[in-house]
Amino acid sequence: MGKPQRTVPVRVRTLLGVAALLAALPATLAGCTSNPQISKASNTASATGTGAGAGAGTTAGTGTASGSASPGRAIWQPKPGLTWQWQLTEPVDTSVDAQVYDIDGTENGAAVVSALHAAGRKVICYVNAGADESFRPDAKRFPSSVIGLSNGWPGERWLDVRQLRVLRPIIAARFEDCAHKGFDGIEADNVDGYQNDSGFPLTAADQLAFNRMLAALAHADGLAIGLKNDLDQVPELLPIFDFAVNEQCAEYSECEVLKPFVVAGKAVFHVEYDLPLSEFCPQTTALGLSSMRKNTSLDAPRWPCPAADPAQG
Repeated sequence: MGKPQRTVPVRVRTLLGVAALLAALPATLAGCTSNPQISKASNTASATGTGAGAGAGTTAGTGTASGSASPGRAIWQPKPGLTWQWQLTEPVDTSVDAQVYDIDGTENGAAVVSALHAAGRKVICYVNAGADESFRPDAKRFPSSVIGLSNGWPGERWLDVRQLRVLRPIIAARFEDCAHKGFDGIEADNVDGYQNDSGFPLTAADQLAFNRMLAALAHADGLAIGLKNDLDQVPELLPIFDFAVNEQCAEYSECEVLKPFVVAGKAVFHVEYDLPLSEFCPQTTALGLSSMRKNTSLDAPRWPCPAADPAQG
């Protein structure tokens, strides 16, 4: 049986002004140098590799990364400028010339991850962290008390992210499975339920606590983690998230909000569904985003933005 494919949910929110976010940038970046006490592991991991600007088809870059990690596993820090592929259908087309792959963590086993690593790719594990999916093998682990309204996708319902004690072991098991399969990072989807009609009176503070828990769990397994959409909380979450994944920031005139990630040396993996490349590539490439156009089915085809012209700076 297939599963419903991901795209951007209906947005029911008021976006913070870009000016306010940029004004908060100095303090936010200062926080990036700190070591938040959020992880269940104590050792500090670091990794050094190639930086932004590496060409497609080369080993995916890892900048200097630090954070709490499981013993012997360094946390990957993807740098701005990496090329990427996002495919949530199966089987994964491993021949796509991209430095980073973002694929479904349940449907793909260690052999797929190993094959991508052998080709010099880094691999992100897609996990639906903020919604119950009735078609997942562990769906019955979620008690009815944490399951809310539909998020618009068949078989999916928002989770009550206030119930951290209930959700933590379920999500921790998913992240650990990603680590055991050899993935390098996590894309935790649906982490902005507080901005949607979830069926629960969720607040921004509830969402921050949940998202911080996700970062702690990922880092404890030695995995990088990306902030998926949730642009209003970029200033608070930038210090503990290692990259960003964004849908349609150009269509909604929000891409400037992601600039703090690039300034901090963290990749922003961005996709548009409806706009032609000519309408968003000049802006997003100038901002340092790794941008492409995809079908909403998130199948194999991709249309990446042209690489930046070195003569343009």
